[in-house]
Amino acid sequence: MLRRSAFTLIEVLVSIALISLILLGLYRSLDIQRDSNRRIREHLQTTLQTNRSVKALYLDLLGSDGNLTIHQGDFDRLCIGKTSHSLYQLYRPKVCWLVTKKERNLLRIEGLDFSLPLKENSTVAVDRVMQKMALFDLYRQKGKVLVLLQSENRKPIAFMIQGLEKAKVLKKKKSKPKKEDASKEEGMKQ
Repeated sequence: MLRRSAFTLIEVLVSIALISLILLGLYRSLDIQRDSNRRIREHLQTTLQTNRSVKALYLDLLGSDGNLTIHQGDFDRLCIGKTSHSLYQLYRPKVCWLVTKKERNLLRIEGLDFSLPLKENSTVAVDRVMQKMALFDLYRQKGKVLVLLQSENRKPIAFMIQGLEKAKVLKKKKSKPKKEDASKEEGMKQ
């Protein structure tokens, strides 16, 4: 009598149970990996957005003519009279950075000729740069500007720009007529 070796039903059921436990563990680790990747992606996106925002503010200040208006208090803001940096290909635009009261969003406003608060006929571009600002301070002293930024649950960002002097406006001097010219004019009058 030949005996055939085969798996019994119990051995097959035990092997299926072991494989299902292994697959369940693999599925759980895959789920953890997906969640980790999602969090890393969100963190990278906010970091990139923050870097773009800081770079835009830095370039706005660096390209400015030195005419800065800084208001601190309930409605924190910075207005740059003219800058060579434009996100919308405008020539020497005025740029204002301000923090809204309710949501504490940091906004960047770019346009050619506007005043705050904006009027209905103002043609400007408004970009929400950062959300939930905890800190937006600027300090200016003798050609130096210190910028401090921080949004909630994020590390603070600080940078300084030096050599930012106000642009000097050249005034034409009225030329006084020379004595010879004055005597010629008197001779012509007579």
